[in-house]
Amino acid sequence: MTKLQGIFAAVPTPLTADGKAIDISNISKQVERFVDAGIHGVVTTGTTGEFPALTTEEHKSVIKAYIDAANGRFPVIAGLGSNSTQHAIEMAQFSENAGAASIMIVPPFYDPLSFKALYKFYEDVCGSISIPVMYYNLPGATGVHLTAAQIRQLGEIKGFDYMKDTSGNAKELADLLTNPSDKITAFNGWDTLTFFAMSHGAQAGVWGVASVVPKECVELWNTFTKEKNLDKAREQWKFLWKVSDFLEGVNYPAGIKAGLDIIGHSAGPVRLPTLPLEKEDIEKFTEILEQRKYK
Repeated sequence: MTKLQGIFAAVPTPLTADGKAIDISNISKQVERFVDAGIHGVVTTGTTGEFPALTTEEHKSVIKAYIDAANGRFPVIAGLGSNSTQHAIEMAQFSENAGAASIMIVPPFYDPLSFKALYKFYEDVCGSISIPVMYYNLPGATGVHLTAAQIRQLGEIKGFDYMKDTSGNAKELADLLTNPSDKITAFNGWDTLTFFAMSHGAQAGVWGVASVVPKECVELWNTFTKEKNLDKAREQWKFLWKVSDFLEGVNYPAGIKAGLDIIGHSAGPVRLPTLPLEKEDIEKFTEILEQRKYK
């Protein structure tokens, strides 16, 4: 089984101009950009991929299209989330059968579960498939706040191998990275903490920014892991910080799609009720992206 490491682009779900259908053909175009940039993998249908706005069939079609387009050139992690264990298992099994390397599951939301119920949910889903599961730690959206100790406890579940941390809690992330468990590997998923996480030895980052400027993101990773040149990495991070900081200040999927429009690799609009960025935000983002190294 392939060990997941490196820069994983959190990828958009391309939509037609009216936002009513999936633009499957666009997925291949996005994938070729990532291959050319040297991206180490992608995560579909997460926050960036607008999964809550997709029907089950749309969700499945996006996962399959990314896997088919990648064609084994990099691992594809299928993002999903459900308040129904049965539906989560259905999506997990579909993803495995389609060829996903792993699945990323956001915990049930709206009415947060007790830790006992959450443990059982992941135990059931992990037990239904043979590929590894990544926990999507997103307390700001789910209301599920776990300590580093609780995350390590979830790591006792067979197949519960990874965690994408999008909590923004630097101390908890530092705890997980400084005192790693042999059962679960923590990845960074909070854009502005990417440099922090890499400096603490994170083995991977799931990063929406990498959908917009993938070459710059891979370059930063290589500077850290291959060249081990901290001063050079600091300089590269200055631009990526600007992009990350901007995206954290706007609606995230709308920001990613605006960025793709700006650089000429459109993935269509966001789906209602999410609205596109305001004109002044687009102008600000355009100014930032003009500073990118690779055009």
